[in-house]
Amino acid sequence: MKTVSVIQHTSSEYLGLIEDHLEGRGIRFRYYRPFTEGGRLPDRDAIRDGLVLLGGGVWGSAGGRDLPTLGEEVKLAHAALMFGSPVIGIGLGAQILAIAAGGRSAAAGLVFEVTAARRVDDTALNGYLPAEYPLAIYMRDWPVPPAYARVLAEDARGRPALWSIGDSAFGFAGHPGFKVAMVEDLIMEFAEAPGDTGPELAKLRSVQRALEDALVPVMTGIVQLTAWMQPRETPG
Repeated sequence: MKTVSVIQHTSSEYLGLIEDHLEGRGIRFRYYRPFTEGGRLPDRDAIRDGLVLLGGGVWGSAGGRDLPTLGEEVKLAHAALMFGSPVIGIGLGAQILAIAAGGRSAAAGLVFEVTAARRVDDTALNGYLPAEYPLAIYMRDWPVPPAYARVLAEDARGRPALWSIGDSAFGFAGHPGFKVAMVEDLIMEFAEAPGDTGPELAKLRSVQRALEDALVPVMTGIVQLTAWMQPRETPG
């Protein structure tokens, strides 16, 4: 059985609704919390089954308020790409994946917004990506994937909202498994918060069911492309 390594950057943001989809398919995952006392990042051998880089709350990657472990995580994500291991980057995690793949991140203030993403590639996620789905973003800075990345969906401003590197590495600008409680906890966890969060929290509540529904086909495509349900290959 495979075990996916998940790097958490805040106490509040975790896999959220994605946990149920992994557990329901018998896919194990292990959280790593380098921001805690005694916490650490996974070693390179631990990420061969897959690596998930979560969002970072107030932390970014473009120089304004960089994640303390940014350099180490970029190296780890680059190693995963070299191994051909699946990588999922969400929010700040997508920025880390973009940098590791030869792209960059663009400086932007901390925002919380709930809009919609539009599919621009009908074959995205093995054809499972919905034509439109809720896009919930709590993030500082913005991922800019390398030119060779395949853009699968865009936000209302035409920016890549979901993109892929090869067949099994994906950058999500928003968290596809976001929960309202996670946002509320992020607001309380840090002294810094986005502006008026009330209206966006109301929007997230109103689209929570649609977000949950969209996650079903999204995870179907992700699990197929990452081969997380296939047995681990053993040296012959």
